[in-house]
Amino acid sequence: MKEDYYEILGVGKNASAAEIKKAYRKKAIEHHPDKNPGDTKAEETFKKAAEAYEVLSDPDKKARYDQYGHAAFEGGGFGGGGMNMEDIFSQFGDIFGSAFGGGGFGGFGGFSGGQRRVKGSNLRIRVRLALDEVANGVEKKVKVRRKVQAEGVTYKTCTTCNGRGQVTKITNTILGRMQTAATCSSCAGSGQILDKRPNDSDAQGLKVVEETVSIKIPAGVEDGMQLKVPNKGNEAPGNGIPGDLLVAIETLEHETLKREGDNLHYDLYVSLSDAVLGTSKEIDAVKGKVRIKLEPGIQSGKILRLRGKGISSLNGYGNGDLLVHVNVWTPKELNKEQKDFFERMRGDGNFEPKPEKSDKSFFEKVKDMFS
Repeated sequence: MKEDYYEILGVGKNASAAEIKKAYRKKAIEHHPDKNPGDTKAEETFKKAAEAYEVLSDPDKKARYDQYGHAAFEGGGFGGGGMNMEDIFSQFGDIFGSAFGGGGFGGFGGFSGGQRRVKGSNLRIRVRLALDEVANGVEKKVKVRRKVQAEGVTYKTCTTCNGRGQVTKITNTILGRMQTAATCSSCAGSGQILDKRPNDSDAQGLKVVEETVSIKIPAGVEDGMQLKVPNKGNEAPGNGIPGDLLVAIETLEHETLKREGDNLHYDLYVSLSDAVLGTSKEIDAVKGKVRIKLEPGIQSGKILRLRGKGISSLNGYGNGDLLVHVNVWTPKELNKEQKDFFERMRGDGNFEPKPEKSDKSFFEKVKDMFS
């Protein structure tokens, strides 16, 4: 029995379109082939999530599924299980990178009459980004080996279909003679075949060249997202449409900053003396160093929010925040003079814990972080 689409995405039947998209995006990024090379189970989960999203993101298909279940698509319509990785990257590329989605993996472009313009295959690369590049956006220049049409290649009209791109077939049936049209297998629907080619090209008149491609990566991209550079994949024979260059984003860990959505987290460790007397500290931020002031008597666990010092939103909704987590460092070893001091302070009322109502509990602080 096929798995329930809602269970695959981990959402309820009353989930909104935005919740369904968010759930699919999370699943797709988690099980993305680039993050799980050679993992067939992850690839299968990736395909199942795409199949579920294909149905649940379409209001009409979702309504049919809610009423009839998988039986709504048996015997025609959405096939589901036939989806392959190329279908997924072609149809749902926007999920991995906002408006940058992946194009199809080969296939055909537009057509006029019976002829079709063949589309070249896509190329896929991985680009690694440091946190400052993610925060500010960056332009990367990468070397790509792609197939292009060799100089001196010429084409002629396909003799199988006479340039129409289609062949017709007449079959005798109990209802009479039936005529059907199919894409010409000799020219793949382009209406032309190779005439002459230089020796350094392949059977399709293409050769591999190394080309430097400039990729503009906007601020706010996330690990696992996929961007598309149009027409920088392999070219197609017969002056067809070039494929696309699909760019998988991989983000590198920062030494001191941790990312959570558009927010950043920084663990600041201060001495007991600095916590008691107050001080100022210079800390890392993605756009340079920033100095913060610690008030005298600051408590361990205090969270200081520096607004706008996080990651720029990919959708252009401003910047996230930098959350500084204060940790008061307690010394493990003391000399005699230090021990004597703290022994004298042991019974001092000023050293006894006296939390105020404004001092939030650990769980309240966690709640504030995600609100």
